[in-house]
Amino acid sequence: MNELIHTLCEAWGPSGHEGRVRQIIEGLVDDLVDEMRVDALGNLVCRVAPAPGVDPETAPRLMLAAHMDEIGVIVTHVDEAGYLRFAPVGGVIVGSLPGKRVTFEDGSVGVINVERREDASRQPGLDHLYIDVGAADKSAVTQGVGDAASFRQAVDWAGGRPIAANHDDRIGCVVLVETLRRLKRGPNAVYAVFTVQEEIGLRGATTSGYGVAPDAAIAIDVTGSGDTPKGMKMDVHLGKGPAIKVKDGGMIAHRGLRALMEQRAEEAGIAFQLEVLTGGTTDAMAIQTSRAGVPAGCVSIPSRYVHSPSQLVDMQDVEGAVQLLCAVAEGSLADL
Repeated sequence: MNELIHTLCEAWGPSGHEGRVRQIIEGLVDDLVDEMRVDALGNLVCRVAPAPGVDPETAPRLMLAAHMDEIGVIVTHVDEAGYLRFAPVGGVIVGSLPGKRVTFEDGSVGVINVERREDASRQPGLDHLYIDVGAADKSAVTQGVGDAASFRQAVDWAGGRPIAANHDDRIGCVVLVETLRRLKRGPNAVYAVFTVQEEIGLRGATTSGYGVAPDAAIAIDVTGSGDTPKGMKMDVHLGKGPAIKVKDGGMIAHRGLRALMEQRAEEAGIAFQLEVLTGGTTDAMAIQTSRAGVPAGCVSIPSRYVHSPSQLVDMQDVEGAVQLLCAVAEGSLADL
């Protein structure tokens, strides 16, 4: 999966600009699915029919969702000296931005810096930050108001673990593509949905959840970890397996689906963790409340430094997530 990580994590695609990522995924999964369509909002909806002999009209629909978009910034103003002021796209951590490089859609780059302040001991706010694109003055600036940028795209490896600016949620897309590669047809019609605009309010999951009308749904996303110095008080660590969500800031996972995931993991010998996250949520929240309600849960990849320009995950957790999703998708959903 290493090559797949580079392919997807090095693609440009902040919220609302997922086209390049979607095009790559279309090429990767075209031969793996029976149907593929792009809906009005830009979600990529892929369907894998159930096994021969199973009525496709009555087969349970299992939706697996990973979002294509990433956090970023968007230009709000260009001053006379050629510096760009900006607003966040998604939950950007302001304190992590000074000194970080950004990439615009046309490939041009800039660096975020902080203006000099009288009280430098206090953390700067967004109004103190600007992007330097190397322009001598405003007339030399090629970017304009409304242009979006993402953080540096190159993937690096540390101790066999990939570091990327957008594991949230390109690593989820990696997991979903790899799941499609390995998936064996079973009793369910599997809908693999690569969603848009999760970072600004679960927009893609809201519409695609309604359109697919699944009988059960699992989001694939990242979560925090409690294994860094003075880190969060949570029992999720890198390298100990994917985390099956119990609760986050927006939803309580369906108990039956959660129990089914735990059961399938235990039967297959897949290491897993349980996740309780005090803030934030995933596409599962939007799908859960679609139509008359959907049993929904989430498989999370533990990540250090979520929503920073340098997010780190462990390949054992990524592999475990693929195995777990296959184990669930290939079996019966009757016990929910």
